[in-house]
Amino acid sequence: MATVVLLGTLDTKGAEYVWLRERVRRLGCDTVLVDVGVGPSDVEADVSAEEVAEAGGTSLQALRDASDRGAAVTAMGEGAAIVLAALGRVDAVLAVGGSGGSSIAARAVRDLPIGLPKLIVSTMASGDVSPYVGAKDVTLTYSVVDIAGVNRVSRLILGNAAAAAAGMAKAHAAPEPAAEERPLVGASMFGVTTPAVDAARERLDELGYEVLVFHATGAGGRALEGLVDSGLLAGVLDLTTTELADDLVGGVLSAGPDRLTAAGRHGVPQVVAPGALDMVNFGPRGTVPERFADRNLYVHNPTVTLMRTTPEEMAELGRRVAAKLAAATGPTVLFVPLGGVSALDAPGMPFHDPEADEACFAAMEGAVETERLDMNINDPEFGRAMADRLHRLISEGAQ
Repeated sequence: MATVVLLGTLDTKGAEYVWLRERVRRLGCDTVLVDVGVGPSDVEADVSAEEVAEAGGTSLQALRDASDRGAAVTAMGEGAAIVLAALGRVDAVLAVGGSGGSSIAARAVRDLPIGLPKLIVSTMASGDVSPYVGAKDVTLTYSVVDIAGVNRVSRLILGNAAAAAAGMAKAHAAPEPAAEERPLVGASMFGVTTPAVDAARERLDELGYEVLVFHATGAGGRALEGLVDSGLLAGVLDLTTTELADDLVGGVLSAGPDRLTAAGRHGVPQVVAPGALDMVNFGPRGTVPERFADRNLYVHNPTVTLMRTTPEEMAELGRRVAAKLAAATGPTVLFVPLGGVSALDAPGMPFHDPEADEACFAAMEGAVETERLDMNINDPEFGRAMADRLHRLISEGAQ
């Protein structure tokens, strides 16, 4: 029988979780109730709050004595993640809560594998949900009303959540027989590098791989790094490293400082290019910070404004890429497009700046094995060359 883990603060949401447990059981699933609350509760859980706190490296009494809500949320989230990892059977996780409960649940499910259902009913789900979703397949439902008892409205929302969790759990517990699966490759793409990635993807498909393409918008880069961490990828074709430029300069599409590290950390074969490092992303033209008013700006569309990186910024980006690649524990090859790093960096285009590009290329010199090709990144041969080299790296590692 499929198992749904109910994870919640029973000191404040006990009645709701008793109702959810009964509803999920009526829908034909087993339940495991995990208490992540710090206060006293009359509801008996399968995994007590004391056990969760201890898993998080503290004690329930210590959290109560400290009266530090932030510290308690952090500790119980860490403990809940450890508890979930140790449970023998998990087919879905369902949590309901406000900001604190949602934060605990989000941390608890963060390390669970992609494909395992994770559903959070939250009062916070109508705004910026990136802190709760991160780079994982978390499903969020807005609670509409506060989660304060089971009433005519919350019964509808919680009932739908129970049905969704039970249905997903049953599907997860009895998956369809898998077809013959091809090795997975992750690739990074932007609008201005699409032709290159399309050419690489087509070549990798011919070579027997299934290619997962990630849009380099910050969340896409984090998702790619997370999938590498999950161990599902045979190789990475990281053609579009543009998120590093946003991280350096302060654009809106940064994937954080850990971008371009997971493949190297895990020894996964990777081929890398400085795709779209010529640009930093902002929103509509009016949102570009005043300090950049005199820079080379290009209105990509009404909601996206691009800014050309300077030679100094490109040199620093080259140093950062070089350091990340030099630290890799697995086979790594850098591909350098001497004719420009994006569609806007081609001759005659608004970001064409060979001096800036060469500052980046020179800073990367000698870090790892490098292929310097005299073409723009979007030349189909560039993408195919990266694909062929990645195939060689993967094949050599399999021998």
